Amino acid sequence: MDTVEPAHSGIVELDNAVFGASPRIDIVHQNIEWQRKYRFVSFAHTKTRNEVRGGGRKPWPQKGLGRARHGSIRSPLWRGGGIAHGPRSPTTHFYMLPFFNRVLGLVSTLSIKLAQDDLRVVKNLEIPTDDPQYLQDLVAARQWGPSVLFVDATDVLSRNISISAENIDHINLMPTYGLNVYSMLKHNTVVLTEDAVRSVESKLLEHLNRNDARAQMCKFKYDK
Repeated sequence: MDTVEPAHSGIVELDNAVFGASPRIDIVHQNIEWQRKYRFVSFAHTKTRNEVRGGGRKPWPQKGLGRARHGSIRSPLWRGGGIAHGPRSPTTHFYMLPFFNRVLGLVSTLSIKLAQDDLRVVKNLEIPTDDPQYLQDLVAARQWGPSVLFVDATDVLSRNISISAENIDHINLMPTYGLNVYSMLKHNTVVLTEDAVRSVESKLLEHLNRNDARAQMCKFKYDK
């Protein structure tokens, strides 16, 4: 990251269980749908017969006119009346994806990115200047594509890259604890630091080989 031109400084060994797994496209799709829906709230709203204005009196007598029996002109049977079983806002679409589906989604996405040559590993995110043009030239020279996601092991990133990426919409920074399937697929290239690689590997390997798997697969509870 010190120079615009790429310079290979070594070889990084990656664990096959995390970066070389057989990708499950269906699990990746489940993660994408889960992330899209857990933050979506529908504000579609209809009024019931009790909320529609008017309709207080009986439109005509119960008997004697030979007409159908009605008690209010705001019944769902009437034009301009209330809606029966209509949408009521706010309606959340939140649900919790099973734990190991989330873990396997991360493993599959990292493996896909590596197989497609869209994953890069750098020593750190230290750049010599806070000029945004330097970061744009660096991304262009290394052919990382129009959008890049930089991932570090900590959320306290270096000053220069934080200032440089602040006003560039297609370049984003993220700590490892926020790494997710949607963000990785949204960007063309994922750039991880060496510390981020080790952090992601250790955490995912811990989850893939944990002994309390059955407890993690139990039904999600809000007050958990």
